[in-house]
Amino acid sequence: MTYVIALPCVDVKDKACIDECPVDCIYEGERSLYIHPDECVDCGACEPVCPVEAIYYQDDVPDEWQDYYKANIEFFDEIGSPGGAARTGMLNFDHPFIAALPPQEEYA
Repeated sequence: MTYVIALPCVDVKDKACIDECPVDCIYEGERSLYIHPDECVDCGACEPVCPVEAIYYQDDVPDEWQDYYKANIEFFDEIGSPGGAARTGMLNFDHPFIAALPPQEEYA
């Protein structure tokens, strides 16, 4: 099981979750943040600090945002498990589902 970052993060990327993550498993794409499913230890530290409420436990993702679970997992298909986001810095791509979204303003 893992946590998932959904629509409210797209084009916002507050990054408070990155500071809270004890295992450095939250990676930055061009438009969104992504939680590595194999590196996440399910501690939940990221969820309460997200100011736009974009982070959900995998089983709690709202129905309308279920595609974000797949996007969070598939984002890592090319890079595998680098062993921490600090090693990669910002990655210059997003999952195609997220890249295709229209520009977002802070989610209301």
